[in-house]
Amino acid sequence: MRKTRVTAAEVAKLAGVSQPTVSRVFTPNSKVSKEKQEWVRDAAQQLGYLPNTLARSLNTGRSRTIGIVLAYLKNPFYTEALEKLSAGFRAHGYHIMTFFASNMAEDVDEVVEDLLAHQVDGIILASVSMSNTLTGRLQHYGIPFVLFNRGQPDRSLASVTAANFDGGRRAAEFLVAGGHKHIAHIAGWQKSLNGRERRAGFLAGLQEAGLAPFHVVDCHYRRAVAVEATRNLFSGPRVPDAIFVGNDHMAFAVLETLREDLGLSVPGDVSVVGYDDVAMAAWKTFDLTTLRQPANRMAEATVSILLSMIENGAASPGRIEIESALVIRGSARIPKGLTRNA
Repeated sequence: MRKTRVTAAEVAKLAGVSQPTVSRVFTPNSKVSKEKQEWVRDAAQQLGYLPNTLARSLNTGRSRTIGIVLAYLKNPFYTEALEKLSAGFRAHGYHIMTFFASNMAEDVDEVVEDLLAHQVDGIILASVSMSNTLTGRLQHYGIPFVLFNRGQPDRSLASVTAANFDGGRRAAEFLVAGGHKHIAHIAGWQKSLNGRERRAGFLAGLQEAGLAPFHVVDCHYRRAVAVEATRNLFSGPRVPDAIFVGNDHMAFAVLETLREDLGLSVPGDVSVVGYDDVAMAAWKTFDLTTLRQPANRMAEATVSILLSMIENGAASPGRIEIESALVIRGSARIPKGLTRNA
């Protein structure tokens, strides 16, 4: 077994090209003829050559690395989105590094230091409550960033989210159209703009129908909290006939609690609508009616915006909102004139 690393010079010699040509072949967006690319890649494969990305970053001033800051991966929406973001950046010659941070403000300094130490070219902030402080620090250091599924009141910051207010209103309209009168909301974390906007849209939809919410409870996007909230909703003499849940991760817990713990029929006794449309929502076990956060379109927009900022010095486009389509399945009563999605 060879103990020394194969060099670009060795690849160049075998391929019959210059060493700079080898470097260009493994540098994204460099112009090299198709024929020479084939020679170099064949030689590299024969020799077991691995491009030295560290050396290339020193030459170009770019690491071709994107940092993604997450708080957790328990919500399956983020695992799906992470996969799509990774594929999108990889197609442009970038790779990603994931940084985990709790929802505590004191973690900001540590996260910023990690990001700077790894010399990332750009950053995606996803599912971090501390983004108000963190975005200020990143602006100070001049690092391009995009908020993914994480809005802020400052709409001038680059961000890609679902149209959360509209989605919440559509959930209310759908449940009202199904004949429900006592609709509760198990809300997402109210310190997050997404959670507040979905709640506000839901309340606006009920108000337009002349209804007040049965009850609204902040469940912090946490499964265990949603379970307890569901039990409390059905512990008294008056109970809801429908629940709009702030994301699918909590909605799955709500469905299990209603069916398994409380012995209720869904949607016979109570309808449930979620938000995200992760892959599990279509499973027969859940068959969840939900608002779809289009992870594909959100990831594509995020990749495009961040690369434009990194490579072209483009200014922030501000907040981009992508419509959330209602996906009708079997967890909620279907109003007349509508049909379930395939």
